[in-house]
Amino acid sequence: MGEAILVYGKSGSGKSRSLLNFGEDEIFLVNTIGKRLPFSKKFKYELRTDSIETIKAKLKAMPCKTAVIDDAGYLMTNTFMRSHGKGDQFALYNQIGDTMWGLLRCIKLDLPDDVLVYIMMHEESDDFGNTKLRTIGKLLDQKVCLEGMVTICLHCVAKGKDHVFVTNSNGLGIEKSPEGMLENEEVNDLKEIDTKIRTFWGITPAKEENNGK
Repeated sequence: MGEAILVYGKSGSGKSRSLLNFGEDEIFLVNTIGKRLPFSKKFKYELRTDSIETIKAKLKAMPCKTAVIDDAGYLMTNTFMRSHGKGDQFALYNQIGDTMWGLLRCIKLDLPDDVLVYIMMHEESDDFGNTKLRTIGKLLDQKVCLEGMVTICLHCVAKGKDHVFVTNSNGLGIEKSPEGMLENEEVNDLKEIDTKIRTFWGITPAKEENNGK
């Protein structure tokens, strides 16, 4: 059983920047829109696609133990933009809902226990200041609730000139993590978060299979 972890925030809040401290062969990066990373480092294992079936197949065969899907929201947006105004719109929203629900189910049911998959998404706020994942269609909001399918949901926010992870809710967001696993992080470092998660749950270190190569 793999572990899906949601990472959400506004554009420019540091979600992609948080990948900087991973080694070049430590993560499998799924780049859904072909966006350049905000640093010069390149990762050895990168897939550029928004095909959900391709992504699921490649996750099952990836050569490392940590994956990042950046930005997973465009799996919904690209599907919508290609098909809105054409044919059965109810079926389109069902397809979008099935895409995200199916991705999380694949991670949970089809990947090994020592695999962590970080799903990066944008946020939106309601009229009362509550933040949530930016999704498309009522099916995901009312029937699925993506954050309800995961144990860890991290909020990436700007704090002055810095960016930090919020790991437990202040009542206005959906961020959460097991008690004692993570304190609110004053760093923008998903590598550090990954190490703490693996240590807390006794999961194989992300780099182990590469030792000696």
